Amino acid sequence: MESNRQRKVAQIIQEDFAELFRKQAAESKQSFLVSVSDVKITPDLSIAKIYLSIFPQEFRTSIMKEIEENKTQYRNFIGQKMGKQVRIIPQLNFYLDTALDDVEKLEKELRGEGDNPVL
Repeated sequence: MESNRQRKVAQIIQEDFAELFRKQAAESKQSFLVSVSDVKITPDLSIAKIYLSIFPQEFRTSIMKEIEENKTQYRNFIGQKMGKQVRIIPQLNFYLDTALDDVEKLEKELRGEGDNPVL
């Protein structure tokens, strides 16, 4: 079960990264959206798992690669934002959240539009 402290730190990380990714998308020449769908943090606040939804799908691989390459800068960014509130700045692990894709795929199959129509 998550403690209040875990929830607060996760919420701060989620809000800060949502704003950062929104700004980066606005400055980009390409049109894409990166949203932070969830943040899970370990009880000792040392590791943060950040789940991202990226639209459109064709940008997912390149954006995830770029995020992985810049993990150090992102950790520095979050350290500046919350350095006064926590002793340890968490390690950041980014994951692609495909939950919305799964829902869309399931809805298509239920409507009979998928590859294997439900009888």
